[in-house]
Order: sequence, then structure tokens, then C-alpha cells
Amino acid sequence: METSCDLIIIGGGQAGIPLAQDLAAMGKQIVLAERKYLGGSCVNFGCTPTKAAIASARLAHMSRRGGEFGIRIPTVYVDFGAVIQRAQKIALTSRDYLDHSFETTKNPKLLRGHARLDGRADGKFRVRVGDHVITADQVVVNTGTRSVVPDIDGLKEIKFIHAGNWLEWAVQPDHLAMIGGGAIGLEMAQFYRRLGSRVTVIEFGSHIAGHEDPDIADAMQAILQGEGIEFRLRTAVKNIRSDDSELILGLGEDGSTELRATHVFVATGRFPNTDDIGLETVGVATTEHGIIKVDERLASNVKGIWAAGDVRGGPQFTHTSWDDYRILLSQIAGNGSRTTKRVVPYAVFTDPELGRVGMTEMEARQGGHQFKIGWFNMSDSGKAYEIGETAGVIKVIIDASTNLILGAAVLAANAAELVHIYITLMNAGAPYTVIREAIHIHPTLAEALQSAITDIK
Repeated sequence: METSCDLIIIGGGQAGIPLAQDLAAMGKQIVLAERKYLGGSCVNFGCTPTKAAIASARLAHMSRRGGEFGIRIPTVYVDFGAVIQRAQKIALTSRDYLDHSFETTKNPKLLRGHARLDGRADGKFRVRVGDHVITADQVVVNTGTRSVVPDIDGLKEIKFIHAGNWLEWAVQPDHLAMIGGGAIGLEMAQFYRRLGSRVTVIEFGSHIAGHEDPDIADAMQAILQGEGIEFRLRTAVKNIRSDDSELILGLGEDGSTELRATHVFVATGRFPNTDDIGLETVGVATTEHGIIKVDERLASNVKGIWAAGDVRGGPQFTHTSWDDYRILLSQIAGNGSRTTKRVVPYAVFTDPELGRVGMTEMEARQGGHQFKIGWFNMSDSGKAYEIGETAGVIKVIIDASTNLILGAAVLAANAAELVHIYITLMNAGAPYTVIREAIHIHPTLAEALQSAITDIK
């Protein structure tokens, strides 16, 4: 069966779905091809279910802390299977909503199946989706990423957990070895630990959360260690083998140091799903790691082919993918004003959270900036003390000549919300003195954001 359209979107992630719907509403004929589930990684195994699971883990953690607040809870029973089921249900509800939104519409047309570019025909791009052949004037690639499987001897011979399949593991690990100390590794390490698993994080780098400044990473590690998470830094996993009910990880350059665990979670990065979609048939350029090379308009080197979401390189977050949709809508059917010149914040959803935006101190130094640093310990916050959430720090990098905020790290309760005050100032191009001179409600955690910059001269 052959269909002609104005544009085909390969992948129904956070950029692809709204772009398809908005372009169709403008009268363009749109096809959306999705190999498996609508919603991308966020809905199906990322943001949505992980935050649901983290909420369960926090409840267990706070229940154990009840005595600090004068509330005695003698026993905290964790039903790990029920926690997983709840996360699955929330993910499924979101996915079902997306599915239903395409059931009664013919434009955009949803095709299920693996989509693959197949050269050109009569000036249009050919894309095969199962038995369908689509010819389109333009193509948007929104195929996302998958978990990297590192080259560890024996890893492929065992069953291991990763970001894409953790919802399928309804049995709680007794001792989890987490390979990787990035955002996914840290969030999930705390999740399993708070539900009762022993957790050891193995990180090859010199500190966890490798993109962060060492002082922020060290503060995060101290908090997580306080909950009983173990860390092995500057450590490589050389090999893994199975021994009855245990897995034996050989650590170090020669693998001579052994770590025994019941389960392994691999969180060593993401790989773009561009290796089997026929990009070579039309000459789309990629990096050596499979990322599609794009300009600030998200246009590839081939006119008419665009990339959105994780496959376009740069920040790999749901919110940047969604903003990619706005960029492409602007480029394809608008005035072309939106580009990837943008302020990109993010968060690590440990507890306390890390809310981040802009440059780290390391990046500011490397960029040759003259800057000032604001710092605040959350233990000095009245509201944090009152609610028993005193862990964490705030660090703000200020340009010395302009007083503009170059970057900020907020490690605190509700930091993913709090950091938006700094984000807004950065988007507005306003100096940090706007916060300094403002009146903040007392008692609030937001007062700490002001306190962090009050003494900057």
C-alpha cells in the first residue's frame, strides 16, 4: 500500500506527537510512524513511571523517619511488586490516553511498525513502514535512544536491569550493583535502597554525576551514603559471571577485586536509535556515535530531513524534546524564529533533588568567564529546618561584569521546582539583583534562593 503525504514523522515521542497534531490542524497531510508505544521513553519507562516509583520509595523513607516528627510507625512493610504495578499502571494510563487520541483521526495518520527510509522517488522521500510505502516531502526523525550495553566480558550472558526494562522486574533485588553514577543510576539506586535493597554504585569517573562540579557531586554522594548506598569510584567493571544465585563482578583494571550481588543495573548512557532507519539511503550525516548532525534549526545536511529529541544530540531531556516540537513547528510552518539557542535546565530526581541550569563553575572557568559564586547551606534555612529537610546546598555562578546568572545548582527538597526562579531570570536576561532586592514569603524554601546571592558583592 502506498501513501503520499506532506511530512512523515518517524517516532511518536514528546516532539513527534504534538508536531503531528499541530501540522495536521494546519491542513498538512501528516503520517506518524511508531514502532512500538506512543509517548517515547518518558511515558513508557522514563519520567512517568520512575517518578511514580520514586514517590513510593519516598513514602517508605518518610515513614521510617516518622519518629523525628513525633509520629510512631512501628513497621514499614514494602510490597515491591505493588510498587512496580502502580508505576506500570500510571505509565499505561498515559500511553492509553495517547493511543485514544489517534483512534478517531485520519490526519495525522498513525502507522504502527518499524519505519525505514528507502531513498527517493520523484523528488520525495520514500519510507517503508511494514507493508506501507510512504512518499513524503519532508521527514522528521524522532526515534529516541536506548540503553548503552557496555563492553563488559560476560554482561550479555546474564539477565540485567536497565532503564528500558526495569518495570519488568517485579522481584526486589537483595543486593543491586548499579553500574554508572549518572542521573539514572543515582535516582534508581536511591529508589531500590529506600525499598530495602542493598545498593552498590560503581562509577568509573572520579565523582558521581560527572557533569556537575565536584563540590555538588560530593554533597549528593554524602546524602546518599547517609542512606546506606555504597560507592566504588574510579572503578571499572572488567567482567561479570554467574555463580548459582549470585553474580560476581570483577572490578579494577585486571578484574581481581570481586563484588558479589544478586542483580545488576546498567546505567552507562544512551545510544541513538539511528542504526536501522535507512539514513544512509538519502545521505543523512551522523556522528561516530549515531547522533544526527543538525544545525540550530534542527535541520540535517539533507534538505527536508529534520531531527528531534535525543537523536539530534545535545541535552537529552523530555522538556528539550518538547521544545524541539516548537522549533520544528516554527521552522516548517511558522516564521522560523525558534532555534536551539535556548536556556536548558534539568533535574536529577534524587531526594533531595538537584535542579540545574546553565554553566557549572568548571564550565565558566573553561569559558574564560570572570565570575562570582553565591553559596548557601540548606541547613541554615528556617523552613528546611521546620520540615526536616536540611540536606543540600545552593550554588550560583554570577558573571562579574554583567551580574547575569551564568548557572545555578540547587540541591534541596523540591529543587526541581525552586530552580525555576533562576531559570526565569536567565531567560529574561535579568541580573541576580532582581532576586536580591525582592521580598520572598517567609517561611519558604524559596528564601534560600535569595540567601544564596544576598552577600555577593
